[in-house]
Amino acid sequence: MRNNWKWFLLIESLLLIVALYQLIHNLFILGLFAIGGWLIFLSRDQQKRKRRMPLVIGIFLMAFALMSLAGFWYMLIGAVVFLYLNYGKVFSKMDSFNFQQAPWNEKEIVVVETTDSLPKNAKRFKRNWLGNERIGNTIYEWDDINFSIFMGDTIIDLGNTILPKNESYIVIRKGFGKTRILVPNGIGIMIEHSAVKGKITFEEQQYILENESVKLYSKHYEDQARTLKIITNVLVGDLEVIAI
Repeated sequence: MRNNWKWFLLIESLLLIVALYQLIHNLFILGLFAIGGWLIFLSRDQQKRKRRMPLVIGIFLMAFALMSLAGFWYMLIGAVVFLYLNYGKVFSKMDSFNFQQAPWNEKEIVVVETTDSLPKNAKRFKRNWLGNERIGNTIYEWDDINFSIFMGDTIIDLGNTILPKNESYIVIRKGFGKTRILVPNGIGIMIEHSAVKGKITFEEQQYILENESVKLYSKHYEDQARTLKIITNVLVGDLEVIAI
């Protein structure tokens, strides 16, 4: 364990040097960081009511400057991966999704009502970088799913939509967290998944990945009129694909 900490501190120190180098060579970010520090320093000599505004603005500017540096994110990702690999039990408490009590265990039959097709050109989606998300709680028109998220658990339920004939796609890039995808029977599934550390569950089989990639096909994939291609990349997390 001591050797692990030595390597961790060495790598974090090198990444800190990279972050400082990026900060010094970016005058705009450096200026924001300096102004933020100056506001925090000024708030020390002011009355309690008056110090709140410059203190908040100063903290915001310094935080924004740090989050604009790639080296800062490398340090953060390295710290999270190190803690997960060495203290995995700590991260188990972060799982706010209780999959045993998830809504699909009480799923009812729903008749899908058709609507006029919505325009898809230049359609934009805003998603959070952090937090848990469920897609498909209500009836919706299918459109290929493609998004990135830093940390959080994701549930995608395809039981409330109708996939078009030929190919459909789900593309997910994630830092940390679980992903569960519910797919109706009668759809051919192809999975291409890569992970630094995690496992994949598909057709009652489990595969443990450690900096590996795997490609899986459902039975009779080529015989299905509708197929779904799932392409996922994750640093640390599990993927489950379940037929419903």
